[in-house]
Amino acid sequence: MKIQISKKEINNLNKIIDKNSEKISKNYQLSPNSFSNEDIIEGIKVIVSKKITMSKKTIEFEKKFAKFIGSKYALMVNSGSSANLLAMFAMINPAKKNKLKRGDECLIPALCWSTSLWPIVQAGLIPKFVDIDPKTLNLSIEDLKKKINKKTKAIMAVHILGNSTNMNELIKIIKKNKIRLIEDTCEALGSKFNNKYLGNFGSFGTYSFYYSHQITSGEGGMIVCNDKKDYQIIHSLRAHGWDRGLNNDKNNFNFINSGFNLRPTDIAAAIGLNQLKKLNHFKKIRFGNRKKIITTLQKSKNWKNQFTFVDAIKNIEPSWFGLPILINNKFLHKKFFFLDYLNRNGIETRPIISGNFLNQPSVKLYNLNPKKTVFKGAQEVENRGFFIGIHVKKITTKELSLLEKKLLKISEI
Repeated sequence: MKIQISKKEINNLNKIIDKNSEKISKNYQLSPNSFSNEDIIEGIKVIVSKKITMSKKTIEFEKKFAKFIGSKYALMVNSGSSANLLAMFAMINPAKKNKLKRGDECLIPALCWSTSLWPIVQAGLIPKFVDIDPKTLNLSIEDLKKKINKKTKAIMAVHILGNSTNMNELIKIIKKNKIRLIEDTCEALGSKFNNKYLGNFGSFGTYSFYYSHQITSGEGGMIVCNDKKDYQIIHSLRAHGWDRGLNNDKNNFNFINSGFNLRPTDIAAAIGLNQLKKLNHFKKIRFGNRKKIITTLQKSKNWKNQFTFVDAIKNIEPSWFGLPILINNKFLHKKFFFLDYLNRNGIETRPIISGNFLNQPSVKLYNLNPKKTVFKGAQEVENRGFFIGIHVKKITTKELSLLEKKLLKISEI
């Protein structure tokens, strides 16, 4: 049943939301609140219906997301991390034709997020790290070719901060070596390569709707595919392994596979669906804000070539996630003090993803780099890099002035 809320009730809700909204920050945040009142009201409509668990609104979001991205199927889950988990467990599932086997190798960039990596390990596969190109932050095609051997059966390509590797070259490699591709697109929703949305090039594409991402439902994620059997597998894996929603059988407790409980709520789906309508608008604003920040810095009287900025690769139409910045060598010795200065003075920063993931304690715990391989590109990004946010509202002159003053202060620290 469609919930109707009167105009008077909506006006009252708007007043309540406005009253309780965060005050405009004087700082430059990594990710300020991007929820509109309408987003929240869509979620409230679901709460008022008292049918808050995964239901019709989730299905509607899935269908519209699939249509938007250009995939045959889309399945909503409770996070982008869960989407990666489903993708890897689908790849090893007995119901999948030519499934991957325990001990098969899956290549993954050394610059990645924790839950891009761990589903590979959890699925019983062997992660093998590939270096990245500091100019793109993405997979180095040159190093990728060196890492492929007879045991290589899959690649987890992580599209970093809205950019990607050369997908033309990657697809050639995949076809030549008969390798499966999973695309972690959690940071690149809306990016296109050769006018095709990232996430559509492999067996599965995954997306995140976490608070700081291109669109948000607070928590939530999506996994897409184009094979009906793959869809049936992830559908059953998402919720306990049963086939509810896959057939018209009255027996709703028919368990056809193994499973998890990775279901979203209709509240998150309603918010995400409303945000999806604004994705292209957000994308355009982020693009413009990034350009204004870089131009302001480079045209400043205090510009002394302090930084290098990561550009989009050829053939990509980026949907930027953040603004990655590499400190140039002359100023690199000031990095620790500089980042501390920025964070104390109102400009929030963070590392680029997790830095070189081979340096994380968990890698040592699981002995994932037994040969102590050095990844020069990923290490360079960790040594030189940090990033600041790109907002979904047009950047103000005051904010640009703040960024110019504080970022270029590195010369004086």
